[in-house]
Amino acid sequence: MRSGGSGTMTTGMAHQGIRGFARRQVQRLGGIALLAFCLFAVTSLASWNVADPSWSHATGNVVTNAMGYPGAVFSDLAMQFFGLASVAALVPAVLWGLFMLQARVPLHRWRRGGAWAGFTVAAAGFIALIDAPVTWPLPLGLGGVSGDLLLKIPGVLSGGYPTGIMAFLTGALLLPAAAWFFWDASGLKGRGGEARAIPVEADEEDGDFDEDDNGFQALGLITHWWLSAQAHVRRLTRRTTSVPASSGGRRKLVLPDLEDEDDEGILEPAAATVREAPAASRRVEPAFDALTPRDSRIAAPVVEPEVEDDMPWDEPSSPEPEMRPSASRVVQAEARVAAPSRPAAPSGQRIEPAVAEPAPRSRSTSPDNRLMEPIEPASARVAQPASAPQPGARVMREAQGSLITDDGSFELPSLHFLSEKKTTGRDPTLSDEALEQNARLLEGVLDDFGVKGEIIQVRPGPVVTLYELEPAPGIKSSRVIGLADDIARSMSAIAARVAVVPGRNAIGIELPNSKRETVYLRELLASRDFEGSKAKLALTLGKTINGEAVIADLAKMPHLLVAGTTGSGKSVAINTMILSLLYRMTPEQCRLIMIDPKMLELSIYDGIPHLLTPVVTDPKKAVVALKWTVREMEDRYRKMSKVGVRNIDGFNQRIAQAERKGESITRTVQTGFDRETGEAIYETEDLDLEAMPYIVVIIDEMADLMMVAGKEIEGAVQRLAQMARAAGIHVVMATQRPSVDVITGTIKANFPTRISFQVTSKIDSRTILGEQGAEQLLGMGDMLYMAGGGRIQRVHGPFVSDEEVEHVVSHLKLQGVPEYLDSITEEDEEDAAGDSGGPAGGGGGMANSDDPYDQAVAVVLRDGKASTSYIQRRLGIGYNRAASIIEKMEDEGIVGPANHAGKREILVPRGPDAEEF
Repeated sequence: MRSGGSGTMTTGMAHQGIRGFARRQVQRLGGIALLAFCLFAVTSLASWNVADPSWSHATGNVVTNAMGYPGAVFSDLAMQFFGLASVAALVPAVLWGLFMLQARVPLHRWRRGGAWAGFTVAAAGFIALIDAPVTWPLPLGLGGVSGDLLLKIPGVLSGGYPTGIMAFLTGALLLPAAAWFFWDASGLKGRGGEARAIPVEADEEDGDFDEDDNGFQALGLITHWWLSAQAHVRRLTRRTTSVPASSGGRRKLVLPDLEDEDDEGILEPAAATVREAPAASRRVEPAFDALTPRDSRIAAPVVEPEVEDDMPWDEPSSPEPEMRPSASRVVQAEARVAAPSRPAAPSGQRIEPAVAEPAPRSRSTSPDNRLMEPIEPASARVAQPASAPQPGARVMREAQGSLITDDGSFELPSLHFLSEKKTTGRDPTLSDEALEQNARLLEGVLDDFGVKGEIIQVRPGPVVTLYELEPAPGIKSSRVIGLADDIARSMSAIAARVAVVPGRNAIGIELPNSKRETVYLRELLASRDFEGSKAKLALTLGKTINGEAVIADLAKMPHLLVAGTTGSGKSVAINTMILSLLYRMTPEQCRLIMIDPKMLELSIYDGIPHLLTPVVTDPKKAVVALKWTVREMEDRYRKMSKVGVRNIDGFNQRIAQAERKGESITRTVQTGFDRETGEAIYETEDLDLEAMPYIVVIIDEMADLMMVAGKEIEGAVQRLAQMARAAGIHVVMATQRPSVDVITGTIKANFPTRISFQVTSKIDSRTILGEQGAEQLLGMGDMLYMAGGGRIQRVHGPFVSDEEVEHVVSHLKLQGVPEYLDSITEEDEEDAAGDSGGPAGGGGGMANSDDPYDQAVAVVLRDGKASTSYIQRRLGIGYNRAASIIEKMEDEGIVGPANHAGKREILVPRGPDAEEF
């Protein structure tokens, strides 16, 4: 006999078979006990005598009941409480005993027990309607106490026992109720309506007999294993002897009755046995004719023994979904359909039996070879994917066309400029059966690494599938998260992301689909979610794992930080965010400032009417543009302070309200005091104000700006991030290098909303999100979206091509020309003077001098300190420039050379003589 998985499987089946055999014997003993009780009850009721001593009748008479004093007590209580209905109540008990005798235990025992009690009471009430004869020995009716109590309900209406029409109506209600309760309690409900592909008699016979033989089959497996080992040894000793093959028909292996024990009749088992079924559903095995000695190594079909423990007798056994084997963990279910025999193959070739089509009752085993446990349906834990976003009214309006001529107003772009979603069928790898199989395989993989738990939910999505693992008590989530790479390797996946599901006792394991679905921007822009969103600056971020649209509000973020490597989809995401604003906002509602040091990504938008300035590509001008934005923020705060509002929405509403009423906005200001009376003088000031649009500053590459003017950029971004929300100014900043020198702690503290695309290392992921996971993303728009509060959500970003962007930009250029502000990129004299004096104003009174050397000399003579670091700190310049200034001072004789401690002596006089110098 060959060693390997066959022996392991056979041993496991033997143990499972013995346990199942013992369990069924206990069930049969219970059935025998129940039938014995029914026999006792029937005999007691048949020999009931009202004069026998019992609990309700104390007498010294001799007990005449056939079952003695216990029978007299039981029959008296039964007749007192239920009357003649106690006899009918034994019928369901007899049926239960018969079913349990066949090792079929009832399902929903509490429900059936309740139905049994309901049948007994309803039958007692129905029998109580019959008038008791004169010879009836009990003072109660034929239905006992239960029947009389039940008839008191209609008796309230009729004034006594129901008679005539009331009795007929009462009986018409009680008889169907009793019949229905009897049908449910006895287990007959649903059996008559079974629609089976094979005869009912054959199916029941096959299920019952196969089930009864499982215990003996386990013992037969052990015997067959031992005999097969002996036969294998004998074949090795007789290998040189030619044994003619039997020509008589077919060979079959019948267990446990091993009648054929010579070398030719024993076939090697492969994890299961093949039994001879009853004639009604007998399985015909493939014929093996004219076998040669080399043909003795024939692989027997892998067959799982049928187990029908704990199966309800009243529910039809519906066909279970077919499970495909995966990673040698799933055993092929038993085939019941007869397979035609094939002619023998030439000598030396391996003969495989024909694969028969599985019958509807086929079963598959779990990955951990739990053969005796019933398999839950595939759809039990596989969640249905979310439906596609419903189109909004905008789609219908654009499809019908407008009959109104152009009135010169601004026309938003049409959805026809964007590509439609391609309709494709559902991926077969995302079927319920395939996902259920993957869930079982994942459970086995986790069990191999010592992680106990159960996959409780499977959520397929457009790009990845989420498997929710409920870990066993004592399993740390950090241990499972650390196995992400090993899980991906074992599941043959590109990457796997493991994270805790917030608010639930579950750990999410995200595995990529074999075929990812493309998310199109048009589908999201045309959805009701985007059209009906109350967000002021709505951004379409993409779809969740379940396929639901994700619409975020930039006004509530209030700023966004985006990071990701080259090719991760960062630039496409910036384009989708810009188009989300352009498809919803007019230039009067939203204006844009685009900063693109790479000169490639955002230059395509140059010339649209939403821009406040041409796309800024010079890093130095970018600094000036950010400083102008800071001044604009301060100016807006002054205007809102005059009007008395707190944010831009209140300001615009106040302006619109004044325009509707035809009024001007005024305020009362104090201009001075009256010299005679000393009272304050107030005057009315007319405010000529206009509605302010939102301003969105988009920075495509932050790393390039930080290299040129890191401190100035960081200071301007910090002020905007801290104060610009109420003024309606929002910043979207992107970088492909999420390192700590680009995304500093100051920037991270002021950007609570962040998006991370695929990054190269866990360090970059922790830099942008504060935790790992971004390095496991799939790229091409796959992102982690962290909203305010640290909640992280996986989103699949939409795709938009450059051609689509060009179509939208061309349409916008036809709507009008941009109104640029030259002051945005032109540095004024005040800023230039402030820059030359240093950010800290360390130059003091030297701010009037444009030459840093003169300022440095004045600082050295005034403070009496001469060092490169001191000059750098006081003037706010770079180290190299400060070193050059110190060297020039040394050449001109202002300072001396540095000593061993790095200090320099000031050679020129200080004090009053310094001014002359």
